[in-house]
Amino acid sequence: MTYKVAISGVGLWHPEHVITNEELVAAYNAFVERHNAEHDDQLPFSSSEFIEKASGIRQRYAYVKDGILDPERMRPRLPVRPDDALSHQAEIALNAAKPALAAAGRTAADIDMVIVSCAYTQRSYPAIAIEVQAALGIDGSGFDMLVACSAATFALQRAHDAVAAGSARAVLVINPELTSPQVNYKDRDGHFIFGDVATAIVLERAEACRSEHSYEIVGLQAKTVYSNNIRSNFGYTSFADDTDPYAADKLFHQNGRKVFKEVCPMAAEHLEAQVVEHGVGIGDVRRWWLHQANINMNQLIIKRLLGDVPSQDVAPTVLDEFANTASAGSIIAFARHHEDLVSGDYGVICSFGAGYSIGSLLVRKQ
Repeated sequence: MTYKVAISGVGLWHPEHVITNEELVAAYNAFVERHNAEHDDQLPFSSSEFIEKASGIRQRYAYVKDGILDPERMRPRLPVRPDDALSHQAEIALNAAKPALAAAGRTAADIDMVIVSCAYTQRSYPAIAIEVQAALGIDGSGFDMLVACSAATFALQRAHDAVAAGSARAVLVINPELTSPQVNYKDRDGHFIFGDVATAIVLERAEACRSEHSYEIVGLQAKTVYSNNIRSNFGYTSFADDTDPYAADKLFHQNGRKVFKEVCPMAAEHLEAQVVEHGVGIGDVRRWWLHQANINMNQLIIKRLLGDVPSQDVAPTVLDEFANTASAGSIIAFARHHEDLVSGDYGVICSFGAGYSIGSLLVRKQ
């Protein structure tokens, strides 16, 4: 027997610390001024106007603000926790998981599986998901997934398959995006992109849903195409290959122009195929919850689909407040903008990013 699956609850948490474009630029430019006075390779200065025009970002949240704005450090000062203490990433995962469970009207006893899926996990093992599972008191299984900016949608598809097949009654998918430690704050083209956040979603059998705002999953689609245009080489092999484990290539870096040129048409084609396959017209989709990487990319993708730049109501943007939060972006948009839809309305949750990877879910409000 195959079960219909629905999203029954969503949770969103962000840190209390805010870093504005102006703060970030002041720290970066102070670093550049010092660097250029001492080195022949001259680095470019940044500006708030450049950041907002290039991305639509005005601020971002930071799990730890201390250290990021220090021109002599340019990275967060993250305190070390002992092995027997809750990890940083598990902590923020729990902050999103608990409201998601509450929204779904579920407790730990109702969940059979936990998936933590994000761009980075702070350690290789034990899995962050198993740590979260233990902290919540869930009797079942848990595992981590890493699919960069498509981690959330890919994990939702794995969760859907488990519930649909009957191997799990309900699955908790969490995206604890602790991105700030992997940002190169000394790089003008990348220092402003990311922010920290955590999101969570509960998936369960549609017939069992008891939440006020639930969405049946009508269709799912995933696609990967190998590309080096978005990359991070951080990994355990640095210990063996005698390279600097914290060199610029070990942090986030990208060829932004190529990404823009190649991903936008791929995403538009993917989304059109996803919707049409299920007999739904592009114009019948009430809301598009898109990946939040760049406002210009989102506008171009939706314009290709709808023929015009959409309103905030049709394709809500959260970039200005949250910045790029890796896989959590489309889930933030969904969390903030899903309760006003009415029964029968269609929506699409979509992500795209490094890999390249594109994932989408066509959903209908119950």
